[in-house]
Amino acid sequence: MKLKIPLHYHITFFLSIYLLFVLWEFTTSLNQDSSFFAFDLMSVLLSVTLALALFSIYLFNFYTFCHWFLNRRKLILYILSLPVTLILFAGVRYFLQEVVVFELTGFHNYYDASRQPLYYIRDNFFFGMPAIILSTLFYLMLQFQQYQRQNQQLLLENKKAEFQLLKSQVSPHFLFNTLNSFYSEWIEKDPQTASDLLKLSDLLRYVITETDKEYVPLTKELQFIKNYIDLQEKRFENQLYLDFSIEGNAGNLMILPSVLIHFTENVFKHGKLNDPKKKANITIKISSHFLEISTFNSNQPGENYSSTGIGFDNLTKRLEYAYHENFTLEKTKENDTFKTYLKIPLKSNL
Repeated sequence: MKLKIPLHYHITFFLSIYLLFVLWEFTTSLNQDSSFFAFDLMSVLLSVTLALALFSIYLFNFYTFCHWFLNRRKLILYILSLPVTLILFAGVRYFLQEVVVFELTGFHNYYDASRQPLYYIRDNFFFGMPAIILSTLFYLMLQFQQYQRQNQQLLLENKKAEFQLLKSQVSPHFLFNTLNSFYSEWIEKDPQTASDLLKLSDLLRYVITETDKEYVPLTKELQFIKNYIDLQEKRFENQLYLDFSIEGNAGNLMILPSVLIHFTENVFKHGKLNDPKKKANITIKISSHFLEISTFNSNQPGENYSSTGIGFDNLTKRLEYAYHENFTLEKTKENDTFKTYLKIPLKSNL
């Protein structure tokens, strides 16, 4: 999750802290030496260039190492990156004060011996660390606030979804009982029709009772897709040209509900599936840690995939909330074909 913070927020926050530090230093120096009021060009230039060097390293740490490592909870890598950031700070400060200021005034801030690389870098580790700590704390604070907002928004959306579900449900138990009655009536007369009714009942039961859960068994999600494709074959009257395959064992693995269903439904909703020369494809690969699903289909004439953006955006938000950045989601439209790919981590129910 990348934080998008306006630059003036950083400037206000940094200057507030920096001015407090300057005020504290001013008060301390005033108690010791009243000549502190005697500002000159050199002291002003050194103060300004130090602030610029600190602010540049503050921004660098915020948008690079914090985002690369803290955002992915890689604390050890972040700690290892600190010397790199501090060396960079020393380089920026050296350029501003020992090159730029020297060209303007003819004076160095550090005397000759202390401008040696090892001493200069080691000395500036102390000066640069507060800016890095400040940047890190601000990043963590903003990240926490963003997670809180996302959680609140998700809770609100869940409540809305539950309300819509309650409005749209027509007594599920009554519906299941009716389907079971039909199944009992047809099991002897027409076993094939009875089998289709049972699959339809399973589909409805899964949608109503399972999809509002945080995670569901992968076996149930896969069974839903199998039943869905079986019923679609009836609708196409054996003119369905689709290759569907599952590699790997679902075992006791768990998955975010309706994720695989989204991809499968889109193939049937928007794909051209009755042409033997343009077969569609749905492939699911399961390992002990990850699941991959890829789909391919030719577009229906005049089909506009931009109309499916809301569903794709909603899926993306669900994946970001559940898996953060530990997933890959792609869709590709090429000429008259459409491809999708998803790779997500799997949880174990043990």
